[in-house]
Amino acid sequence: MELQLALDLVNIPEAKKLVKEVEEYVDIVEIGTPVIINEGLRAVKEIKQEFPHLKVLADLKIMDAAAYEVMKASEAGADIITILGVAEDLSIKGAVEEAKKQGKKILVDMIGVKNLEERAKEVDEFGVDYICVHTGYDLQAVGKNSLEDLATIKRVVKNAKTAIAGGIKLNTLPEVIKAKPDLIIVGGGITGQEDKRAVAAEMKKMIQQGE
Repeated sequence: MELQLALDLVNIPEAKKLVKEVEEYVDIVEIGTPVIINEGLRAVKEIKQEFPHLKVLADLKIMDAAAYEVMKASEAGADIITILGVAEDLSIKGAVEEAKKQGKKILVDMIGVKNLEERAKEVDEFGVDYICVHTGYDLQAVGKNSLEDLATIKRVVKNAKTAIAGGIKLNTLPEVIKAKPDLIIVGGGITGQEDKRAVAAEMKKMIQQGE
């Protein structure tokens, strides 16, 4: 079970400072969509250069022109690239093909997918590496979480690893661990805390104990 740190509301210098604080406790650093919109793929490149021992995920949320965008993110040093589960089948297959060529991995973000079980089953056949249930900011604001969705995809996903994202904090982590995803994605649950290092260390310890 791996821990991914999601960076969303920072610039490149702030991102570097944050990663430095918690680097020994996280497996993957996610350069979030807002960071890529503000800073471009340069953010991916600079974090990968500074922390070559960590995996870097580029949260591009690809919807179209998938092969090209995967290629560009790969060139910037991303190890994992995201595409949306609501994208066309051909786009997801194109992303997988390009990622394989580049020696990279694809995570499918199931945010906004209406028939989760059916789509997870389909996407799992395309050779993607991760399928992620994701409660976005807008739904978190009305009290939703992804645990039920994780149980849904775990029933049908046979090949890909499963991941969960959206509002996970220290106090909700135990029930997430119990649901046994392969990847746990935490943003504000670490970045919004006073002592980020201590929280990340505690999370990592709980994950290791729960495996």
